[in-house]
Amino acid sequence: MNLRRNSCLALTHGILDRCESSDGVEVVLCPPSVYLHDVGAAIRGHSLTLAAQNMSEHQDGAYTGEISAGMLVDLGCKMVILGHSERRHGMGETSAQVHLKALQAHQHQVTPIVCVGETLEERDGGRTGEVIETQCRESLGGLSAAQMTGTVIAYEPVWAIGTGRTATPQQAEEVHGSIRRWLAETFGKEVAQSVVIQYGGSVKAENAKSLLEQPNVDGALVGGASLQVDSFVGIIQAAMELAKGSARG
Repeated sequence: MNLRRNSCLALTHGILDRCESSDGVEVVLCPPSVYLHDVGAAIRGHSLTLAAQNMSEHQDGAYTGEISAGMLVDLGCKMVILGHSERRHGMGETSAQVHLKALQAHQHQVTPIVCVGETLEERDGGRTGEVIETQCRESLGGLSAAQMTGTVIAYEPVWAIGTGRTATPQQAEEVHGSIRRWLAETFGKEVAQSVVIQYGGSVKAENAKSLLEQPNVDGALVGGASLQVDSFVGIIQAAMELAKGSARG
């Protein structure tokens, strides 16, 4: 719940000016729902993708204030963030709700970005693996292999969101690797290798390269750093450099 209409559009145009060609890197903008139409119009015809920050698990009906997957499609959304830690821990959203939302998203050909992550207490208690696997199983376990292939997972340690603390590249890789193993056990190796797993948690231009170059870190779910053109573009450029290096290799 940051930025107003003018600053939201200024940010969008600033990103467009600096990243018109993102060279093999998909850049997704997730503005507040009330600005989806404006941002969608601004990026129409460009390579950027429009996504929403949340949606309802219901297709339609008497759910005042909610936004359905079909409504997001009408606005041009291709993706939607589901189960962000701020909704799980701040608003009581459950993995069961996230699962229903993911099914709704797939029904309308919207790619869900499903977030999982542990609190500091859970990490210090040695429960990171257990918590992440439970969230994955309850949020994603009922999807078909085809649906899972079309789903993005974002690991965002709750203790690293908005705190300035960041998981080390090794910590991120360890959890991403465990998610990849769970995917292989649940959906098969081919699906596991195809799923994009992002890292989210105080990602900045300064640490993006070291995080993104980890074998199982496929992208970043950017928080506060996405509110400023320079910092967000810096992350995009780090990803572009790695993509170029990978293409050459």
